Parts: sequence; structure tokens; C-alpha cells
Amino acid sequence: MKENIVYMLLCSNQNYYTGWTNDFIRRMTAHQKGTAAHYTRAFVPWKVVYIERFETKSDAMRKEAQIKKMTRVQKEKMISEHEAFTSAYLKE
Repeated sequence: MKENIVYMLLCSNQNYYTGWTNDFIRRMTAHQKGTAAHYTRAFVPWKVVYIERFETKSDAMRKEAQIKKMTRVQKEKMISEHEAFTSAYLKE
């Protein structure tokens, strides 16, 4: 079963990239190869800092849009509050 996932990456310029996918491994591989997004081609992702699962694509896309409107301080608070889930997901 495909998962709808919103994720944030810390990139080489110390800024965050936010996206959503229904195939996390494929998307991360594409980011690392420089074939996913223009932004991550220019500023290579260093680390996954946030992951959240959603039942539907529309819910994931709504969350992605919400995150993109946040300030850096708000994003860092959200990352901190969600750190345990992100770490557990990445270990699966």
C-alpha cells in the first residue's frame, strides 16, 4: 500500500525543503541523484528532519502547503515536536 508522506529536508544552504510523496524511498533517491526538484539540485539535501503520514493525497498536499507558509521558527518547533516519530520512521 502506498503511503502519502509529507517530508522536510535540511539542505546544504541550511534551509528547509518541504515536499510530499507516495513513494518515500524513490523520492529520496531522486533528490540525492539531483533528479527530483530544481531546489534540491542546487542545494543538496543533507538530512531528513520531518516526516508525517497521511491517509489521502489531498491531506498530504494540504499539510505541505501549510508548512511552506510557516516561518523558520515555526518549522523548527514542529520538527522538534515530531522528532521521535521521524526517527522511528527512518529506522523502519
